[in-house]
Amino acid sequence: MSEPADAPSARPLALVTGASRGIGAAVARALASRYDLLLGGRDADALERLAAELPGARPWPVELTDPAALAVATAGVDRLDVLVHSAGVGLLGTVAETDAETWRRQFDINVIAVAELTRLLLPALRAARGDVVLINSGAGFTARPGWASYAASKFALRAFADALRAEEADNGVRVTSVHPGRVDTEMQRGVVAHEGGEYDPGRYLRPESVAGAVLLAVTAPDDAVLTEVVLRPAGG
Repeated sequence: MSEPADAPSARPLALVTGASRGIGAAVARALASRYDLLLGGRDADALERLAAELPGARPWPVELTDPAALAVATAGVDRLDVLVHSAGVGLLGTVAETDAETWRRQFDINVIAVAELTRLLLPALRAARGDVVLINSGAGFTARPGWASYAASKFALRAFADALRAEEADNGVRVTSVHPGRVDTEMQRGVVAHEGGEYDPGRYLRPESVAGAVLLAVTAPDDAVLTEVVLRPAGG
């Protein structure tokens, strides 16, 4: 059985949100050889299965949009070497058809939950001179028709990362935004269905490729920070 979050360990500690599937699960597997892991997500069964694969991993099921639950879940984490924000939603629609509740939900999960979790864990990140990695999107640079609320949340996430990086540089906390193009995930299948297209996984990045970029960022030499990493499918 994995140790509790505040138990002493010879290995550094990483927390990965959205770890139950897709990019988050791939990131957890990529980090497992170097870090003990807290696996964040809402699907407790999926987190348990992943934790069973990875030595030093334990499920960390919490509702990220519940500030009180976040405060309780983070209370025992005194030192954190890596925080990877992979959880997110992609709710698409034109401005004309996107209501206020959709805007609020998109920002609540993609931005506000990220900001609050980071705020709560900053003392632990400062103690470790740790890394914060935010899985963003190509939509964090360019807003396409039908993607207004999603792109706006990703632009906001990039701004959050830029401000955090500037504020925490003197504390030794590095901040990296990872901007992948389309990735072969369950979310991507929903996007293609929304667009009315035919799904071809070979056209997209593998989650493991995005995880490789995260590993590169957190293992960079101490005198360097990868501020933004942009990945696109090799085929175009």
